Amino acid sequence: MKIVISGAGEVGKHLAKLLSNEGQDIIIMDEEQSKLECLESYNLLPQLGNPSSFKTMKKVGVDGADLYIAVTPSETRNVVSCSMAKHLGAKRTVARIDNYEYLNTNNRDYFAKIGVDHLVYPEYLAAKEIITALQHSWVRNWFELFDGELIVVGVKVRENARLVGMPLKELYTLSNYMHISAIRRKNETIIPRGEDKVEANDIVYIASTQEFVGNIIDLCGKKKVDVKKVMVMGGSRIAVQLAKMSSDKYKIKIIESDFVKAQELAVSLPECTIVNADGRDIDILKNEGIDDCDAFVTLTDSSETNILGCLTAKEYGIRKTIAEVENIQLITEAESLNIGTALNKKLLASSRIFQILLDNDSTNAKCLALVDAEVAEMVVKEGSKVTREDVKDLDLPREITIAGLVRDGHGMLVHGDTRLQAGDHVVIFCLSGSIRKAERLFNKK
Repeated sequence: MKIVISGAGEVGKHLAKLLSNEGQDIIIMDEEQSKLECLESYNLLPQLGNPSSFKTMKKVGVDGADLYIAVTPSETRNVVSCSMAKHLGAKRTVARIDNYEYLNTNNRDYFAKIGVDHLVYPEYLAAKEIITALQHSWVRNWFELFDGELIVVGVKVRENARLVGMPLKELYTLSNYMHISAIRRKNETIIPRGEDKVEANDIVYIASTQEFVGNIIDLCGKKKVDVKKVMVMGGSRIAVQLAKMSSDKYKIKIIESDFVKAQELAVSLPECTIVNADGRDIDILKNEGIDDCDAFVTLTDSSETNILGCLTAKEYGIRKTIAEVENIQLITEAESLNIGTALNKKLLASSRIFQILLDNDSTNAKCLALVDAEVAEMVVKEGSKVTREDVKDLDLPREITIAGLVRDGHGMLVHGDTRLQAGDHVVIFCLSGSIRKAERLFNKK
């Protein structure tokens, strides 16, 4: 599949690396040579050029592109270049945008007519992720698959968790309602096997079904927090989107240091309390009632400030904290600290675009991209290799594990003696670059 990416910023670079690992034919273009130089070691073709130029578009062969993705910093340029690419023959187009109004269903026909097939608004995705985190306050990550038939949670376990130190094969004899599909330990993601053990401070990704999620809370030594009051540091576009989407569910107070922006927020968000102050000042946080809040969300332009803000909130007993960490390289370090959920809108946008890419392929649909691992949904084909033996005898590659499946509309976990059947929707965890190996197992005749 030929994919052209316009914009070699963090979203474009992360997406290009992700796709090049999967063996796609990738061209990434940007007007700045310095942004392209760091990509030369990857299996892709960097091109210097203007995405708003027909000459450049023709040079990179956009007419033969299966997918054109525009993720430059300019919303207008993204929309225009997608329209141009579609006119020149690109089969599908995706544009990153900054305006929530564009996502309105009444406006979709307009964008379709001018050649923009999909719109990705990172701030909207981030706000949705925050709301999910507030609803499920005991986890780092929460993913519902197949309309909730399967649940995947990411949980940081402490020393008091009952599953710490127990070999997984023993754990599964006691709790057959869960499957630990991946373990994030320091700077590494592990696809575990039966002899592996969970250690204190690991982030574990657990697959289960809706009816047994409550058991996982107890096993991980966690407690649910009913979030009602939320304090937000930073009046960013994510904060605005969060307030508009959830002010009917939560009492939200936004602390913004810029006076003009605070005034604008007070007008546009009358249902929220807006405070013009420096959220880094501990005395201000005390005066504004940080110790009376259920959750603390940091959404300033500085990743370091957001991380420190969440650490401060933890010291005041806030159980649920969420930090926007804009630098993808900082996410691993942030996860190792006691800051709760680390949010990166660029990673969310990349995941969404990858899902759009694979939704066109009837063999699988992308569910989630982590920093160095992936979660994918695959449909088992008639006569494929995975239907010939029980799971324990499949000799799966070390970097791949099968977490669960949906059969006839019913979600269930996968055990060693499970035999996959044609038509099963299966959720797999795999390390980055391994998804094509899994595809061959599910599709090979």
